[in-house]
Amino acid sequence: MSPKHCALPAWRVMACDMSIDTGSKRVSSKRISSEVLILYAARGVRGFGDGFAVIILPAYLSAIGLTPAEIGVVATTALLGSSLLTLVVGFVAPRHDLRTMLIIGAALMVATGAAFPQIQHIAFVLIVAFVGTINPNTGDSGILVPLEHAMLTRSVADSDRTRAFARYSLTGALATAAGALAAATPDLLVASGFGRLASFEAMFYGYAALGLVGAALYRQLPHAQAEEKAASTPLGPSRHTVYKLAALFSLDSFAGGLIVQSLLALWLFERFDLSLSAASLFFFWTSVLTAFSYPVAARLSARIGLINTMVFTHIPSSIFLILAAFSSDLILALGLLLVRSALSQMDVPARSSYVMAVVTPAERTAAASVTAVPRSLASSLGPALAGVLLATPFSGLPLVACGALKIAYDLALLYSFRHVKPPEEREA
Repeated sequence: MSPKHCALPAWRVMACDMSIDTGSKRVSSKRISSEVLILYAARGVRGFGDGFAVIILPAYLSAIGLTPAEIGVVATTALLGSSLLTLVVGFVAPRHDLRTMLIIGAALMVATGAAFPQIQHIAFVLIVAFVGTINPNTGDSGILVPLEHAMLTRSVADSDRTRAFARYSLTGALATAAGALAAATPDLLVASGFGRLASFEAMFYGYAALGLVGAALYRQLPHAQAEEKAASTPLGPSRHTVYKLAALFSLDSFAGGLIVQSLLALWLFERFDLSLSAASLFFFWTSVLTAFSYPVAARLSARIGLINTMVFTHIPSSIFLILAAFSSDLILALGLLLVRSALSQMDVPARSSYVMAVVTPAERTAAASVTAVPRSLASSLGPALAGVLLATPFSGLPLVACGALKIAYDLALLYSFRHVKPPEEREA
């Protein structure tokens, strides 16, 4: 491949002189490295914004007069809107340039951050929550996720895929941890003389600015090759496998929707009268523990397999969540939740890698979307129900229900897919 045939920015043209054979096409090793680093950087920027947005969102909504039940409805609306947009993206993306789609997603992030400070009536809050990018939960949700997954998968070999997803998740979680610390900024601004609402509004504008940074990073990615776009189709031979995975992931996500991070923060506010600053510090450490669990998950999956990693780290985390629900001591509850955080997300890189591995390359974008969308739709049902359950005499009921349903999901996943191996496990 000569430099003149490489559709890359000028500063990366030299990368085209060094290529490796990946089977159906020759891809520059340097190009792969630069693409992956850009995706990691973009994931970090997005994670930082999510880190503070999910904590200040319930505090902001409470400050403008919304009740816990209404906040649950807003969370449900946000997840529902994210689900529908992700579904559209999953089936539109194969016919369009991935880079362009990523930039559009970043632009939506800018619009979301700019819109929230302008509204206080619940009807307008619901509209922005539905079409915007601020989700009540951090992690692998939103319209940018299947696009980034597809771009990342095409940039690495099968043997490196799980490690690449682990680093991707690690980057996002560390950035989310830093963002969680930034959620204490409104308290600092209030102490300096700013109004409470003005402090929240400043954070939303900061979120919009991060969207601009993300767009600038996505612009550095290469355009999709014409032959790659032509080959990309919606689900084909892997349809049955993907639909079965999507159904199981939906059960897991419905359970997770009962205790999304915004509602977990609200439970801590209501149950233990936790301050915003203390909550930001707690969620910083949960994100740090989650971050360093990802490389452990990659190593573990290489030893015991992707499905076993997903199941046998998830079940203990659910047990700790249930125990936290019954704790009347703040320190004990936080300790149990911290241990849970060290285990609960180890399935994320394994799950992402597994989905990409058991479908054909042409199906990857659609598979990422089809497995992500039912998860988001299912999780969108949980917050509204959790908002009601939080108002019951036993406010820990959403945590118990979440843990029990997640254990049921893990057992079903193990039973259904323990014999379906990704390429690297079949070769081993």
